[in-house]
Amino acid sequence: MYLQEDYILFEKIKQDDKKAFETLFHRHYGILCHYATHLIKNEAEAEEIAQELFVRLWEKREKIQIDTSLKNYLFRAVKNQCLNYIQHNQIKNQYAQKVIHETEAVKTDESNYPKIGLLHKIEESINSLPEKRQEIFRLSRQQGLKYREIAEKLNISVKTVETQMGLSIKTLREKLKHYSGILLFFI
Repeated sequence: MYLQEDYILFEKIKQDDKKAFETLFHRHYGILCHYATHLIKNEAEAEEIAQELFVRLWEKREKIQIDTSLKNYLFRAVKNQCLNYIQHNQIKNQYAQKVIHETEAVKTDESNYPKIGLLHKIEESINSLPEKRQEIFRLSRQQGLKYREIAEKLNISVKTVETQMGLSIKTLREKLKHYSGILLFFI
């Protein structure tokens, strides 16, 4: 039903027609979010994936060649982004497990007192941050929240979160510069 209309809309989008882009967005955004949520089981991330797809579609509108239907193109793009998201999360989880395993090994191996000292120094440095900055840093690094999620939770802008994280990382790198080779993964 929308096949011909989508084709016409996309041709208008290629000519910088923002109204056509809005129409296309409203027509497909909800179902793409639903599809992505089904694939990754995370509604907020699914919405972000769908939004990013439309942003890329607009940014690359002149270069994109669609050989099938636009709807198929959009669903395939969302599916690919979801697969990338799943793969990225698997890598993050593997790394987190590695860090947990190493941390547990540090706790049980008494020959690792220097590492325990390092962990204490890291915690001490985080505690020295201003209260709000410390809270933002912990929400990001220890609870794994995205900047957008932190902003919503603390009722501040994403830009404020970005700025505070940048300042936190700069401060921590300075305080822990003697451990820089080890800390790249922690900070």
